[in-house]
Amino acid sequence: MTIAPVPGADAAASVPGLAEPARPAPARRSPSWAWLGLTPFALYVLLFLMLPTVLAIGSGFFTKDGSFTLHNVEALIDPVVLNTFVNSAWVSVLTAVVGAVVGALVCYALLGMSPEGGVRQSVDAAAGVLAQFGGVMLAFAFIATIGIQGVLTLLLKDSFGIDIFADGNWIYEVPGTILPYIYFQIPLMVITFMPALAALKPQWAEANATLGGTRGSFWLRVGLPVLAPSFFASLLLLFANAFSSYATAAALISQGSQIVPLQIRAALTSETVLGRENLAGALALGMIIVVGVVMALYSLIQRRAARWQS
Repeated sequence: MTIAPVPGADAAASVPGLAEPARPAPARRSPSWAWLGLTPFALYVLLFLMLPTVLAIGSGFFTKDGSFTLHNVEALIDPVVLNTFVNSAWVSVLTAVVGAVVGALVCYALLGMSPEGGVRQSVDAAAGVLAQFGGVMLAFAFIATIGIQGVLTLLLKDSFGIDIFADGNWIYEVPGTILPYIYFQIPLMVITFMPALAALKPQWAEANATLGGTRGSFWLRVGLPVLAPSFFASLLLLFANAFSSYATAAALISQGSQIVPLQIRAALTSETVLGRENLAGALALGMIIVVGVVMALYSLIQRRAARWQS
């Protein structure tokens, strides 16, 4: 059966303006003021992060009278300064690895508990508090506990004849920062790694069991490879956290500038260190480079880890 064309249809289609009704012009959007909510945060970043960073980097390339120089930056290859970077690096690596491993085990133990349970919520709350418990308070707590006249030190010495300071006052040197750093590294690992561990999909374990796999094969072939990016990202975050810590070490280490933050303090209080002016800016530049590289790697790894968490 043939359908007859509608008379005048072709003629109407050929006339401009008759084929389709005119579309109304899009309404003009009023300007959004939502960005004003970011103003306080932007001011905070500008005043307390960007401006100090620019001043620290810039001062390393100028003398006291404002002349450009590379003499300050040459201090970064001085043996004394290199030794402080090495001390900061090995303390940061050691405490980051211990904190990451122990924190990951704590997260694994919490994985089988209900997120609304009392134990899980208590650990989450404690981790949030202890991760920020540092500085003079933490140093005083360790000195009062395992210092030369600390409670635990005297108890071990009087009751068991064990003198933990027989080889020297290690708690007031670089090794003395290891335990306090681990103290806040473990809670920080719990905070950063627990969301990744909790994001493991139960369907993966069910599929592994359906195919005849065991719990060990699941973690070896599925769990650990999937969690590896998040684990290493958290490890890098812990390294940056320890590398930039200042207050705890400043309260514990009584003499010398054995790590980079304390060397910067010495350079700020006495700019005659190594005969170079504005040495603190050069040291800050080296520290910013190290932390910047670490955080760039953290961002790349975290971006890869976010692929399966979404």
